[in-house]
Amino acid sequence: MIKRIKLRTLLFGGIMTLLFVVLIGRIYWVQVVKGDFWYDEAKTRWAAEEKLVAKRGSITDRDGNMFAMDSIAYDVSVNPAMIHSLNIADEVAEGLHKILGKSEADLLKIVTAQKDNGDYYQQREIHEEGWKIDKALADKIVEFEDGLKKKYDKKDIGIIISNDQKRYYPRNAKASQLLGYVTKEGEAKTGIEAFFDEKLRGIDGELKYEKDGKRVQLAKGDVEYQPAKDGQDIALTIDMDIQDYVEKALQDIDDKYHPKSITAIAADPNTMEILAMANYPTFDPNTYWDSNYENAYNHSIKSLYEPGSTFKIVTLAAAVQEGIFNPNATYHSGSIAVPGTPVRDINKVGWGTITYLEGLKRSSNVAFVKLGWEQLGGEKLLDYINRFGFGKKTGIELGGESAGAINVNLSIPSDIARASFGQGKVQVTALQQVAAVAAVANGGKLMEPHIVKQIYDPNTQTTVKTEPKVINNNVISKETSKKVGEYLEQVVSDQEIGTGRNAYIEGYRVAGKTGTAQKVINGKYSSDKFVVSFIGYAPVENPKIVLYIVVDEPNDSTVGGGAVAAPAFKDIVYKSLKHMGIAPEIQGADDEKKEVTVTVPALSKLTVSAAKSQLKSRSLNVEVVGSGKTVIQQVPASGASVHPAQKVYLITEQRDKLKIPDMTGISLRDALEIASVLDIRVTAEGAGYVVSQKQVTKNGERLLQLTLSPELQQESGQDEAADADASKADTTNTQ
Repeated sequence: MIKRIKLRTLLFGGIMTLLFVVLIGRIYWVQVVKGDFWYDEAKTRWAAEEKLVAKRGSITDRDGNMFAMDSIAYDVSVNPAMIHSLNIADEVAEGLHKILGKSEADLLKIVTAQKDNGDYYQQREIHEEGWKIDKALADKIVEFEDGLKKKYDKKDIGIIISNDQKRYYPRNAKASQLLGYVTKEGEAKTGIEAFFDEKLRGIDGELKYEKDGKRVQLAKGDVEYQPAKDGQDIALTIDMDIQDYVEKALQDIDDKYHPKSITAIAADPNTMEILAMANYPTFDPNTYWDSNYENAYNHSIKSLYEPGSTFKIVTLAAAVQEGIFNPNATYHSGSIAVPGTPVRDINKVGWGTITYLEGLKRSSNVAFVKLGWEQLGGEKLLDYINRFGFGKKTGIELGGESAGAINVNLSIPSDIARASFGQGKVQVTALQQVAAVAAVANGGKLMEPHIVKQIYDPNTQTTVKTEPKVINNNVISKETSKKVGEYLEQVVSDQEIGTGRNAYIEGYRVAGKTGTAQKVINGKYSSDKFVVSFIGYAPVENPKIVLYIVVDEPNDSTVGGGAVAAPAFKDIVYKSLKHMGIAPEIQGADDEKKEVTVTVPALSKLTVSAAKSQLKSRSLNVEVVGSGKTVIQQVPASGASVHPAQKVYLITEQRDKLKIPDMTGISLRDALEIASVLDIRVTAEGAGYVVSQKQVTKNGERLLQLTLSPELQQESGQDEAADADASKADTTNTQ
């Protein structure tokens, strides 16, 4: 018995010794032989890594008004396991459907999602509708979640909202094709966002550290820190107010003529800084997925057009520079024989024998064929076309710019003849047209267009400013520039035969040219589809703005650039010049500069159409406020003296039904009178005339904030005094 016990003890001891030897061996193997391997594995498990996301740079206008910025966003996800345990899947799916707009069937699949083994997922994201939503929508989700928590007496019901960031465009659709957009995935698409993506997006940083089992950082652990480098901030050359004027005018054209597209570019002709760039139809980059992709297309730099008669400015400038253009010389209008196909004027029979200056005013094709083909000749004409920058990219800081196409064959007379008035083998972009006419306006310098004013790097705290760049310092001489401006001014100022007469702004010298180009459909010129346009600049004696408006296929084939685009040009340029502080003026008999004024007639109780007729006869602009058919009230009042381009507002409905109209360009006194009619409180900054307006809600009350520029002394002394008194008044009270 004792022997058996000793044997068992020995056996047990042997086994224990053997196990101990195996354990020691294993420890030796792990700690010594494979020590380095397991140490590296341990460090991997200890290590934690966090991505430090760089802030994308902002995009502003020239004065710092925000176009694009990073903003807080929220992501919505659900916990299917918890939702299943509470048996509320249908209720959650229905509630999220009402808030996010995602189909209830799709949401039900997400909130009941299971793994292959049948277990419910712990978290599932709701894409796209629940991804990077704004605070207003997130607040509705929280409200819905709180309701469920209260209903089921639970602290958590399986709806998760986490912080994120997204690209935000506070001006919504304004300048959208120019800006481009950033997708929810962070991919920059088109425009400034894409062209400057590398500068805007910055460089993400990272933080690496060692943690314990509870994911708490070890006090003496290794730390690697690479700070994020935020993106650079870009200030554009765009003037927000002028951009507003342009986009409002394009909207008006679309409302009336419903064209395929409208494009407008405004620039400073002396520097070729782009002051406004707009296209219609447009889109909201905050909700880019709701619009057709083609709405993001920037026609200003990408689309090619046969320019039509606006291109006659190039031929005119060349003819004046070469000493060929004699405004008093005569020719027979109507048609001219050109090998291939005869060229005819717009009315086909012409106006008989007329001067070349009259031919310019009437936009006679025959006049320019004689100047370009017969007198300048193909080589010289083509040389000037190249000098003005056509056929090559302008160099603006935007991707996808077209170079245009000048495919004039000098051995084919019809190519040369048609190029002289902007038809045939001449295709240009809107931006090329603006750069060329700016060269005519500024004394003969072809400038490189710029859309970027400056770029600020927050990491180095340095600013790089864009300086004006001259491409060709002597396209034409200063003397030629002056003469061409005077000739183009008569296209606008001649109210009997000038095709640009609808762009006339009394008190300002305006130069311009209309364009009406037939579209090529299936290789042939269409008889009812046109691209109509107007291009011009002002003031002629010291140009501050050049503006081009292109309207593709207005719904009325009988209208041209003078009817469609010229009135919009007038509206935009007038507002822009006032915004720049340039007052209208005329010369009196004693050469004294005098203000231009028109007396406003009495319009109350008239029909809207009758009131419009009276205002049109006085060359006054009109805006109807409301949808009534009879004028209840007018602003300014009858008998007031105003500039001819100022708007007269016709109030046609009671105040509780009215929307706030555009008050740009009117005096503070008139703005206060309109505000009184609308029963809205007004605050004013500055004195003189309204240059911008903003409606806000404060304590549940509508409030209109007005910004005014220095007074331009448009009105009579009595009216000026009234404005001065109004500017001193406490405008925070209801006026």
